[in-house]
Amino acid sequence: MTSTAIFWLQILVGVGVFSLMGVWYVWPLLTRLPLNSALTPLLWVQVFRYVGMTLLVKGMIDPHLSRHLLKDGAYGDLIAAALALASIFALRFKWRYAIPLVWVANTWGSLDVLNVLRGVLTSHLPHYHLESIWYIYTFCAPMVVVSAVMIFVVLAKSRSWKPVAAQSQ
Repeated sequence: MTSTAIFWLQILVGVGVFSLMGVWYVWPLLTRLPLNSALTPLLWVQVFRYVGMTLLVKGMIDPHLSRHLLKDGAYGDLIAAALALASIFALRFKWRYAIPLVWVANTWGSLDVLNVLRGVLTSHLPHYHLESIWYIYTFCAPMVVVSAVMIFVVLAKSRSWKPVAAQSQ
């Protein structure tokens, strides 16, 4: 199997595994929480996108990769992380514009993921020497994608969101 095939297989399996975890374990717990509390753990996943700044550390990634591509990915992730953290504070302190901020944060983060995906495809990223950055793409990115989708689902249901009472066992 080629490096490219392994790369995309790992991303696909990662999205599948995190999706199952989300549907089977996370979603049932979130539905028991008030809206702000349901969004917060999903946003925490996005906060760790600051790790993407590793793309700019010399020696961590193939020097032949486009600096423009690396800067776009690194700073896009940093902004996404900052917006997610600001959203968490806004939700926690019940700021009036918390939900619109979550929309902005998640939309920015999702557009950044699409931009990075475009860069990965056009640069043939798996052909380069990626060191530990490989794990950002094959482990962290699938988790970020699933979290973002779940945030959009919660936001879409936000007007009618009501915690479901836990069932006794």
